[in-house]
Amino acid sequence: MSTSDRTPETGDYDTSHSIAVRRFNRTHGLIPPTVEDQNIQLQRCLKQLARREKDIDKYLYLSGLRNANVHLFYRLVTKHIKDIAPLIYTPTVGDACLQWSHNYVQPEGLYLSYADKGRVASILHNWPQHVEITVVTDGSRILGLGDLGINGMGIPVGKLALYVGCAGIRPAATLPLLLDLGTGNKELREDPLYMGSRREKVSAKEEQEFMDEVMIALNEKWPGIVVQFEDFKNPFPALERYQHKYTCFNDDIQGTGAVVLAGIINAVKQSGVPVKGQRAVFMGAGSAGVGVAKQIVEFFMREGLTEDQARECFWLVDTKGLVTNDRGDKLAEHKIYFSRNDNKGKQYQTLAEVVEYVKPTILMGLSTIGGIFSPDLLTKMGQWNERPIIFPLSNPSANSECNFEDAVKYTNGRALFASGSPFPPVVYEGKSLQPGQGNNMYVFPGIGLGTILSKATVVTQSMIYASAEALSTALSPSERAQGWLYPEIARIRDVSVIVAMGVIRAAEEAGVDRETRIKGMKDEELEKWVKSKMYDPHEETQRVEREVYSFIEDISAKGDSRSSHL
Repeated sequence: MSTSDRTPETGDYDTSHSIAVRRFNRTHGLIPPTVEDQNIQLQRCLKQLARREKDIDKYLYLSGLRNANVHLFYRLVTKHIKDIAPLIYTPTVGDACLQWSHNYVQPEGLYLSYADKGRVASILHNWPQHVEITVVTDGSRILGLGDLGINGMGIPVGKLALYVGCAGIRPAATLPLLLDLGTGNKELREDPLYMGSRREKVSAKEEQEFMDEVMIALNEKWPGIVVQFEDFKNPFPALERYQHKYTCFNDDIQGTGAVVLAGIINAVKQSGVPVKGQRAVFMGAGSAGVGVAKQIVEFFMREGLTEDQARECFWLVDTKGLVTNDRGDKLAEHKIYFSRNDNKGKQYQTLAEVVEYVKPTILMGLSTIGGIFSPDLLTKMGQWNERPIIFPLSNPSANSECNFEDAVKYTNGRALFASGSPFPPVVYEGKSLQPGQGNNMYVFPGIGLGTILSKATVVTQSMIYASAEALSTALSPSERAQGWLYPEIARIRDVSVIVAMGVIRAAEEAGVDRETRIKGMKDEELEKWVKSKMYDPHEETQRVEREVYSFIEDISAKGDSRSSHL
């Protein structure tokens, strides 16, 4: 076997590789001669990060590192996940998307433009690796920032970095995918540096036709590929159209719902109020809010309520006030399920009015309206409830409905709190209180891993629910004793294993799995098997070393005189 024609790949330029490996990779002399310890590499990375004051500059450094040395990047991510995750995803990814076209340096994913209609399959063949999972967006509703067009590519890139770092899906098996369907953002279309097509957003019919072509092409190129939809302005049509035909899910709807549900399961237990006594006010009645509420309805039903009883525990508020049947406007289809008919003709037009009317036990925010959970509302939540459940879930931090400090202060330290963005701990009456963060990264990596490993044909609702249930059980004894709602983020890879196992078991129960090797495995065996399938960047150098030396021994044993440049 000759290696003389081998072209180095990202990850080959790793200073932890031995001289023999460098010769094999044809990188000998292309990197400094010292064979470095991985801890020294990480020290250098951390120092370079520390020199950069702005988070966006840190993001750009990390992006460059990922493209230059993918395994070192993921060693840094997994070793320092709590500090690095906010830099490669929320909240920093929001700024990265806003500046994407202005900061563009290198390709980081695949772009499919509406102008490519009819040629999607041929374009997919330009992607060099075998793909197991893709994150797809059209950039039409990025976080709480609106329509960013192709600048939304930062979302699939960041999301897949977490699939790799948190759940051990191999980097080469991931595909960030941006659908350039035009943009309704006039400012972007007139920006000379904007790199997307300068056209208005295509019609819903045109989008559906294009999406059909994309889904067919993806599954013909990579049969069984897991497709995760993200940040579509209207996420329901694609999910409803494809969820029973392809292996796909929507993290905004299903992932958000699952991670919040896990926190609610633990919060309800700690509150001491049974589900039949819970009253939940949701500020935000968009796709994410409705998705979250429906997941909690399922939990309430599993706890003994009928569907009607469970649904009646929810009051949804949008920009026009409480969502009711007789409000006088035409409700969006997804809001009808939770629309109230017991308001006796009275309309409640503000969140404050609804809260006063309902006196909720749960206050949930998915509105992207920063600070709307005012001190007055928080104080009342503390007066009405021994342990008020307060979940301001909007991202980024500036859009959060309240911060942790205010939730603690105005409920006298009794709030059961989880947010979408990270907040620092708060010292209250001499005790350090840790905020929960209902970050989707607790569930979507495990959903993806479990779906891939089980070779599921579709992602069922039971698999999504199982991810939430599994996450709710992932707290350590110490975390439970401290009243936490979510596990320590530093344990995210162990948490992802637990979530993946729950997803695999649900796939088996639903009969949508195709991986025969794990059928009948006990939990201990399954856990070991799942871990064995996970990419570990810390073991990558040793793995390459073993492969190279095995290759050398094989050549020596055969007496192969052909060129190996070793």
